[in-house]
Amino acid sequence: MDDRYSSRESNSNINALMRSTPFFGGLPEVTIEKAIAHVVTRSHPANQVILLENDWGGSVYFILSGWAKIRTYNLDGKEVTLNILGKGELFGEMAALDEVPRSTDVITLTPTVIGSMPAQDFVKLLKTEPLAGVRLSQLMAKRLRQVNRRLRLRESDSMSRVADTLLFLAEGQGKTRELGTEIPNLPHRELSSLSGLARETVTRVLTKLEKKGLIMREQDILRILDLSALDALVG
Repeated sequence: MDDRYSSRESNSNINALMRSTPFFGGLPEVTIEKAIAHVVTRSHPANQVILLENDWGGSVYFILSGWAKIRTYNLDGKEVTLNILGKGELFGEMAALDEVPRSTDVITLTPTVIGSMPAQDFVKLLKTEPLAGVRLSQLMAKRLRQVNRRLRLRESDSMSRVADTLLFLAEGQGKTRELGTEIPNLPHRELSSLSGLARETVTRVLTKLEKKGLIMREQDILRILDLSALDALVG
């Protein structure tokens, strides 16, 4: 794996990045200090495989910057994007907890910095700090709600499905700005995989949404100008 570790990167900066992730919010300082003592950070280029399905879970990973996708394949061998993760989110926790091989692939979408925590440290944290268990339960519940919502929309029209995909990204990584909510302007093939629609259909719907004044696309950013109006399209 072609990753890089910068020994010059200060421990204080790494610690600050780890502490800024929502998972550690509200945890006692001494608990966080122990939990991240063995975290290693690596920088990965775009389109690099971080984890493969059936790998064994030796670590839990925290995204400190950049974007990654969670990928699997359907029975026809077609790639399906299950989730897009950004700064502050974690992955690999399931394999660490149940000690079975990983069930999905993880690939970077942009240059990405990832902190890896040994699985045993993560499990020890959950056993000794109740709030960490609550944080993980909240994360699992959120992801389950998102999956359920997307499954319900599989029979909906293309406009509803693309709108819901944009709202899904906004919920996970949206940034509120004066001109609306910013999400990454992902390649249409990624939006196609997330929504279960053909890429050409996604392109056509995005153009319609832009003409309606609901979104604005820039090079790296897609702005949702009216979240409530977009949500109304989902019904």
